[in-house]
Amino acid sequence: MDLKPLKGQHHVSAITADAKRNYEFYTKTLGLRLVKKTVNQDDTSVYHLFYADERGNPGTDLTFFEIPRAGHTYEGSNSISATSLRVPKDASLQYWKERFETLGVEHDEITHETGRATLSFTDFEGQRLVLVSDEHNVGVDGGNPWDQSPIPKEHAIYGLGPVLLTVSQKELTSKILTDILGYREKRTFAAYGSEVTVYETGEGGTGAEIHLLERSDLPRERPGRGSVHHVAFRVESQEELNKWVAYLKEKRIPSSGFVERYYFKSLYFREPNGILFELATDGPGFEGDEPFEHLGESLALPPYFEDQRDSIEAKLKPLETK
Repeated sequence: MDLKPLKGQHHVSAITADAKRNYEFYTKTLGLRLVKKTVNQDDTSVYHLFYADERGNPGTDLTFFEIPRAGHTYEGSNSISATSLRVPKDASLQYWKERFETLGVEHDEITHETGRATLSFTDFEGQRLVLVSDEHNVGVDGGNPWDQSPIPKEHAIYGLGPVLLTVSQKELTSKILTDILGYREKRTFAAYGSEVTVYETGEGGTGAEIHLLERSDLPRERPGRGSVHHVAFRVESQEELNKWVAYLKEKRIPSSGFVERYYFKSLYFREPNGILFELATDGPGFEGDEPFEHLGESLALPPYFEDQRDSIEAKLKPLETK
């Protein structure tokens, strides 16, 4: 089947138990823009918050489902165990290190073990995050920081970087990445007490890499607040997504089939170690129901949920985002 290469990361979706503190951390501490305040379309009693660049360009979205009763995350294998966020240059990491120290954000030291300058840190729930410098990066473009962000543009986060997958059986996930999704094995580096293999797709670079770590000695991760739910990869169009639906069926890989998400179109499946992958289209984007100037300020619902607005809003704790 004539499939175009995936273009890189589309979004990463994680879990929070506290939407208010989550909003404050990702907008005021990290300087991202809340481009959409909506609900989990599979459970409309749950907020789904999208943080990104100025307009939620594909490849810039870090999203959260609010599950107030989410328990502690017990870290382990078969998980998305770190999400990277792109910053413009090596000097940006020193800016962020000083900012984290001032604000009391837990962080490690700046390192180069991945082959790029990086700074690992966690949010208030232990979400595992990494700032990665794009100073020497060549590959897929990032987005455009919001001009009303509290972070100076020369240091602002403007996209998703490599996503780290920790698995118990590397070969199984590797075959899905290369044989099914068309990733190329690029290089290896030593980190996390083992060897990490880098896979890239499309134009490559920080916005199009998956880092794969095998840790058969670890128990399976038990997710909770501060864990990642799934990672999504970019597909150019709905026409291309339909080809992927047919291709996975042909390969006898169970999937959700086509799923309408309004802001994009999707397809979900689990790779053999149990990590949830999504393929998502670049469009239509987030300005179909809100103007650019007011993205994320009100509760946005896809048209097919609009007749349920009153009952949906009644189940949600108000969240001020203006």
